[in-house]
Amino acid sequence: MKKQFVVIGLGRFGSSICKELFHMGHEVLAIDSAPDRVDQVRKYASHSAVANAMDEKNLKELGVRNFEHAVVAIGDDLQTSVLCTLMLKELGMPIVWVKAKNLQHQLILEKVGADRVIQPEYEMGIRVAHHMDSEKVVDYIDLSADYSIIELVASSKIDQKTLLELDIRAKYKCTILAIKRGETVNVAPMSEDLIRLGDIVVVMGHRTDLKRFEEKGI
Repeated sequence: MKKQFVVIGLGRFGSSICKELFHMGHEVLAIDSAPDRVDQVRKYASHSAVANAMDEKNLKELGVRNFEHAVVAIGDDLQTSVLCTLMLKELGMPIVWVKAKNLQHQLILEKVGADRVIQPEYEMGIRVAHHMDSEKVVDYIDLSADYSIIELVASSKIDQKTLLELDIRAKYKCTILAIKRGETVNVAPMSEDLIRLGDIVVVMGHRTDLKRFEEKGI
């Protein structure tokens, strides 16, 4: 379904979000105060504008109130990102995601109404650490302080075994959300479904249980 996004701040983070959303078929309004940055993403946006995001009048004239979702990617300027977030929420923007530089920045943004705060360097650091910790880990997503989703490569230990035979929920208190095999994704697999060597298994659970499953179960 086509959605409408405003992306404010077109550095590396903001421009990559802008381009990807546009390629996915969504309507994107790209805003930055630097003309060269706006020029670089113009062909990857439905609309683009050189504007000061701290000026509420500019935001109103650009029609941001007609969009469903905003991404504030001005992570290096705490004051600007906080004020821009506050103005967007006051203008009635339903969902505002904001890039933060550090934890203090994140806490302030949450207090002024940001719906989600992203720390790209911190989140990527966690992912890289998990990749380095185990060759089995393909991807890692934190759900909370205690629960995560990880993608693991199936070894010969579980090759040609069904989910019923493995009984992962009972043994490790983890849930198999999906099995990826090449371009095919089996979402919510059944108990009789087989896992093959090299499959990517998407698993959800408590961090300690996931680690135990990673080390002993797969």
